[in-house]
Amino acid sequence: MADIGKVLRERLAAAFETVTGSTVDPALRRSRHADFQADGALGRPDARAVAAAVVAAADLGDLCANVSVSGPGFINLTLAGGALAQWLAAAAADPRLGVSTVEPETVVVDYSGPNAAKEMHVGHLRSTVIGDAAVRVLEFLGHTVIRQNHLGDWGTNFGMLVEHLRDGGVLDPGDMSAFYAAARRRFEADSDFQERARRRVLLLQAGDVDTIEQWRTVVEISRVYLMSVYDRLDVRLRETDFAGESTYSGALDDVVAELSAKGLLRESDGALCAFPEGFPSPLVVRKRDGGYGYAATDLAALRYRTQELHATRLLYVIGTPQRHHLEMVFAVARAAGWLVPPARAQHIAFGSVLGTDGKMLRTRAGGAIKLTALLDEAVARADDPAIGIGALKYADLSNDRIKDYTFDFDRMLALSGDTAPYLQYAHVRVRSIFRKGNVDVPIAAFTVTHPAEHALALELLEFPGIVREAGETLAFHRLTAHLHAVAVAFSAFFEQCPVLRAQGPVRESRLALCGLTARTLQVGLDLLGIDVPERMLHRAPTLSAATVRRPLAPGSPESPRGNAERDASHTSCTP
Repeated sequence: MADIGKVLRERLAAAFETVTGSTVDPALRRSRHADFQADGALGRPDARAVAAAVVAAADLGDLCANVSVSGPGFINLTLAGGALAQWLAAAAADPRLGVSTVEPETVVVDYSGPNAAKEMHVGHLRSTVIGDAAVRVLEFLGHTVIRQNHLGDWGTNFGMLVEHLRDGGVLDPGDMSAFYAAARRRFEADSDFQERARRRVLLLQAGDVDTIEQWRTVVEISRVYLMSVYDRLDVRLRETDFAGESTYSGALDDVVAELSAKGLLRESDGALCAFPEGFPSPLVVRKRDGGYGYAATDLAALRYRTQELHATRLLYVIGTPQRHHLEMVFAVARAAGWLVPPARAQHIAFGSVLGTDGKMLRTRAGGAIKLTALLDEAVARADDPAIGIGALKYADLSNDRIKDYTFDFDRMLALSGDTAPYLQYAHVRVRSIFRKGNVDVPIAAFTVTHPAEHALALELLEFPGIVREAGETLAFHRLTAHLHAVAVAFSAFFEQCPVLRAQGPVRESRLALCGLTARTLQVGLDLLGIDVPERMLHRAPTLSAATVRRPLAPGSPESPRGNAERDASHTSCTP
C-alpha cells in the first residue's frame, strides 16, 4: 500500500504531463496553508494558468475536499475526512502499517568495528547505533542484510599483546583497557620486550601454532566483552557477524597478485601502490617491508563482499575522517572490476560526539570516555534501561548524522521536546487509556471530523513513505522527526478530543486512532532499536499543542481547550 502523499504526487505528475506535454515533478510538500502544497508550476511565465489547468486535469476527487490555486501558482490540497478514514482503516488492518516491501537486494552493512583487546569508547557509539538502525530498516523493507563487524584483530599491535599475555599479563573482559595499557607501557619502556614483540608479529603472520593459539585467546576474550556491550545496547550484532581483519589475512597476497596482473599497482619507494585517477596521493597496498595495512584488508573485504557474498549494496558506517581513504578504496575496486553496477559502495559518514563545551567528548583527564561508563550513567539517571539506552540512541539518531552533535544527558532524558522519553511516554499514555477503559485496541471504522483527528491522521499516513525514504537515504533524523510529529499530533488530539468519555462510533474511532498511534510509535522506535515500555514511573511531561511542529488542519483553534479526562487520569505515567 502506498502512502497517501505518494498517490497525490503520482496523480499530480500525470496531470502536469497532460497539461505541459512533459514530465514535471509536482514538488509536493506539507504546507501551513493546507495539508499539502504542490509547487511544480512555479518558474513558468504562465505558472498560475498552468496550475489551474493541472487542478482541472488532476484526478483528486476521491482524495481531496478542496483544491485551489494561490499566489503565483501554488496548488493547495486539503484532504477529505472520508478519504483519510479509508486510508487509516487500511493502515490499521495491515501488520506492516502500510509499509510495503521493496525489490530486495543483498546489502552488507559494515559497522561498529572496534579493536580487540581495547574497550569501546564513546567514539564507537555512533557507528554501532547508526549501523543497527540501518540493519533494522533495511531488513524491514525486505532486503537480505549481512552484518559485518570489521573487528581490528590483526596487525603489529598483536605481537605486543600476545607477548604480554605469554609473560603472564591478565586479560579481563571487565577491564580490557588495563591489559592493553600495560602491554603498551612495556613496549615503550623495555627494549627486550619490544624486540620480542616484533618477532612475535612475524610468527603470527607466519601462522605459528602456539602464537595463533595465544592470539585467539586475546580475540575470544575480547569478543566476550564486546558481546556484553552489544547486549546492553540491544543491537543485532552477533558473534557470527564478526569479520575482523584476520578474516582476510590469507587473501592479501591474492589481492596484490590480481591488482598487479591488471596493471593497477606500481612500486613507489619500495612499496606497492595504486594510483586511482583523480586522487593526488597513492593508496599503499603493500608496505615496503612486505607487510599489509588497512588498504589491503579493506580491498580484500570489498572483493569478498561482492564476489563471494554477491552483495549489490555495501554500506560502510564509518566516521567522516575516513572519507578520503574509502573513496580511494572504492576507486581501486571499481578499476579492478570488483565494484561494478549494480554493485555500489556507500560511505555512511557521521560526525563526532561533542561535550557541552563544543569540544570532543572526553573525561576530565582528557581520555576517551568508556562506552560502558556512558551506558551506566544513562541507566542510572533514567532509573530504567529501556529509557536510558533509548535516550542515548535517539539523541544520536535524531541529529543529522553528517554533523557533530552535543552530548547532553539533561536534554536527551527530558520528558518534553524531541527526545526518546517523550515518544515513549506518548506510547505509554495510549496503553494507559486502554487499561483505564478496560478495552482492547478495537478494529473499528474511522471517522475524521475534528481538526485534531485530521492532523493526527495526516502524520500517521506519512509513515510508509518516511520508512522507505530512510531505507534509501539512511538519514534517520527524518524518521525521528516524523515520530516526534506523530507524538505531538497525538498530544494535541488528546488535549482536544475526549476518548473514553466519547460515545458510540466516535469513541470507537478515537480508540482505534489511539491504537494506530501506539503501533506506529512502537514500530518506528523499534526500527531505531529503541524499546517501548508499557509503563513509565517518571512524572508526566508537559504536553501542549503549542509544541506542535506542523499546524493543525485549517480551522483548528490556536489554543486547545483543557481535557478533563487528561487532567483526571494522566497527571502521571501510571494511572
